[in-house]
Amino acid sequence: MRSVAAVFFPGGFGTLNELFELLTLCQTGMKTKIPIILFGREYWKKIINFEYLANLGLIEDEHLNLFEYADTASEAWKIIKSSKISD
Repeated sequence: MRSVAAVFFPGGFGTLNELFELLTLCQTGMKTKIPIILFGREYWKKIINFEYLANLGLIEDEHLNLFEYADTASEAWKIIKSSKISD
């Protein structure tokens, strides 16, 4: 994957599949970390309770840092720009 970021918008099974595949690749170190942005905080917090997964010990607390939420295009762009590695 040559992308510099991944932005996930509300979606169904296909979207969830792609999101979890990318999170797993980053979690296991098989993919260089890129900004993973979940667009629409309210949707994502309702559909996946990542904090609960961490509280149960199913994911590490540090894995909550694999993604960020954004509610506007400018917010998402700011995340992408701030994490871009200089060439």
